[in-house]
Amino acid sequence: MRLKKIMLRYFPPGIGLEYTQGGCVKIKEIDLSDLSSSTDIEELAFKVAKGEPLITPNIHHQLVDSLGRLQEKIFNTTVQKFYRHKTLKTHLLPITNVAFDKFGKKCLTGSYDRTCKVWDIESGSEIHTLHGHKNVVYAVAFNNQGDKILTGSFDKTALLWSVETGECKQSFSGHSGEVVSVQFDPQKQLIATASMDTTARLFNLSTGQEVSVLQGHSGEIISLQYNHSGTLLLTGSFDNTLVLWDTRTNGKVGTLSGHEAEISSCLFSHDESLVVSGSLDKSARIWDVRTLTCVHCTRGHQDEVLDVSVDLRSRQLATASSDSTVCLWNVKQDCTLVSTLSGHSQEVSKVCFNPAGTAVLTASQDHTARLWDPGTGQCLQILEGHSDDVFSCAFSYYGDTIITASKDNTCRIWKNTVNKG
Repeated sequence: MRLKKIMLRYFPPGIGLEYTQGGCVKIKEIDLSDLSSSTDIEELAFKVAKGEPLITPNIHHQLVDSLGRLQEKIFNTTVQKFYRHKTLKTHLLPITNVAFDKFGKKCLTGSYDRTCKVWDIESGSEIHTLHGHKNVVYAVAFNNQGDKILTGSFDKTALLWSVETGECKQSFSGHSGEVVSVQFDPQKQLIATASMDTTARLFNLSTGQEVSVLQGHSGEIISLQYNHSGTLLLTGSFDNTLVLWDTRTNGKVGTLSGHEAEISSCLFSHDESLVVSGSLDKSARIWDVRTLTCVHCTRGHQDEVLDVSVDLRSRQLATASSDSTVCLWNVKQDCTLVSTLSGHSQEVSKVCFNPAGTAVLTASQDHTARLWDPGTGQCLQILEGHSDDVFSCAFSYYGDTIITASKDNTCRIWKNTVNKG
């Protein structure tokens, strides 16, 4: 075995050791979830190297340098202002969804015009228009490597595309209702689709063949997510429940019941120990994955909870609501209310943390997105310029780029001022 390079994984913290063995290039990941601002980097380097044959004494200095850069990036808590970098005049008909690739270099837009478009973030130019669906393109996703795209449509199919060429490589059919969510399996073998026909389905990525039909919901499935290892799949439904599925057996692990109205959003925490859900019953719930029990139920919003987000250290939960506010909750302290982010004048449809957990981003019907300090609850910046509802927003993997999507048929790319010009 020969080490080629050390790669940094900022969020959650870790390093990747790229090496060659038998002529093949492989990557070994080392988790550094205990890394803190006070960690002694020299000591950590010796700890990482102990028992790891890829790390020899002659690269100790390189390892220390890499760990130091990782620590500096993660624990630099200064949130810089963002400026408008580009406006993407995307589609003639309304946009349905947006997605970044992992590296923040490209983004996708789906539309009622039956296409998905691929955009270059830096130049703002269109790379590809993906033609093939016969109805609204509702769901869009990149794989982790950023070389494949998955789209889901109201035409009841999902399609696989090449990022490099824009060609359709595979078609996945079988649903009897609209496909509203799509996900790549982290293990790169399968894709998952969720549909208004009350089922989720697993397909072989290479052959397009259906592997399994996940039946168990009595209402439309509107959300799905794999855990990081790809062993579990989470689905949320209009039947007020969530279901966990074991992708190794394609069987149901359990049903998470307790919400009194439709599920609006659901996700795994980044350590995979918890599931978080938002509901039109005005609450969010936190569930223990191991016991399948609800451990916390938030009560504080005056209207429907439309979106939920958890920071990468699973310390804070953010809930966005039709009551025009976002609430922040301390996950580690019985989900107590930390602060209420007030300032939007209409419903907040989307909320997310930046990767470092030092800022919260919200999108609202009041035509703005806003940046907030999760510690103080103060608004740091209002991202203005859209002429209609801002229905989606997202940070890039490194947190230095923001995308906002609006019903005015444009997406705006915002860059951190540190990187300006």
